[in-house]
Amino acid sequence: MGSGHPLRELRRPRFGEGTGPLSVVDLFSGCGGLTLGVARAAHARGIATRLALAIDFEEAAIGVLKANFSSARAETGLVEEFFDGPNGAPPTSREQQVSRECGDVDLLIGGPPCQGHSNLNNYTRRDDPKNRLYLRMARAAEVLRPRAVLIENVPAVVHDSQNVVFQAEKFLQGAGYSVASAVVSFTDLGIPQTRKRHVILAIRKESLPDGRDVQEFLRFAPQPARDLRWAIGDLEHASTGLWIDAPARMSADNRRRIQWLIRNNEVNLPNRYRPKCHQGKHSYTSMYGRLSWNLPAQTITSGFGSLGQGRYGHPSQPRTLTAHEAARIQGFPDYFRFDAASTRSKLSVIIGNAVPPALTEALTTGLINAGVLHAADSQEITMTA
Repeated sequence: MGSGHPLRELRRPRFGEGTGPLSVVDLFSGCGGLTLGVARAAHARGIATRLALAIDFEEAAIGVLKANFSSARAETGLVEEFFDGPNGAPPTSREQQVSRECGDVDLLIGGPPCQGHSNLNNYTRRDDPKNRLYLRMARAAEVLRPRAVLIENVPAVVHDSQNVVFQAEKFLQGAGYSVASAVVSFTDLGIPQTRKRHVILAIRKESLPDGRDVQEFLRFAPQPARDLRWAIGDLEHASTGLWIDAPARMSADNRRRIQWLIRNNEVNLPNRYRPKCHQGKHSYTSMYGRLSWNLPAQTITSGFGSLGQGRYGHPSQPRTLTAHEAARIQGFPDYFRFDAASTRSKLSVIIGNAVPPALTEALTTGLINAGVLHAADSQEITMTA
């Protein structure tokens, strides 16, 4: 029986069962957050999901993805080696091989590395060569010809010095897609986290229903506003013995800092209690801060176990967030397993780099309902996904 709470479910749905399947390619996949959202939306409508290809350069992240989607073709490698041709050119021999292996693709999803676009970096970092990986998503669309494409990144991607967003839209349009973009707030999707993402949605013109504008599919029905207690209130005193529920060790100084916050019912640490290197004039009030039960969390990053990397102090306990709590705040239900991460640091990176599944769950729901995405056939199938 289910718990009734979407994040506390322990029984994993049988994503490989149903009509279809809905065929997905996930590039820069991480642990599969975007794929999970697609699979949840499809499963709710009786459609099976087939992960035709997932690629990420982090072996640990691919290990987690494989553990949760056992029938997926998941590769540790570089996306640019699978899709190695120039944008707008005929497919290379390698790309032709990848296309044959993937077969008919319904949905291409991906979040290229975003560090070069982050507002935490200076403007010279926005000329980071990794930013050009964004265009590999458009190249994959040219090769695979999926019915729909989703590219997600940080909102600051629009300031990239190479204009990768404009270029990607241009190449997608040239490949026969109608294209729209938007900045999506995860609080609007029912996730208690103040994260925002820039998304490009492209739909093949022959797959777009008559009279529909692509931009419509980026206007999601508002979900209930949810706070931190909704996500992790039941984990306040969790002592399962599992390392996912164990908080990171804190220095004596940081323990005193968070105890001061709790004792004085404060969320921001005064400068006089900060390390000397973090005192003085600054705008990073969230650092060494405490979360609030009745508010969403700040953006979860790989630093969620450190007071010095953001507002990651627990609302009521003298500790930072556990990996379990961070995964919940990202929108991962309890049936999603992270056991394949072999170290705490790898686990933190995998969870912090993940994209909340709510994004693709909402998007895929709209695309299926409109007939843009649909099961390849009506035959009932069973896979080991």
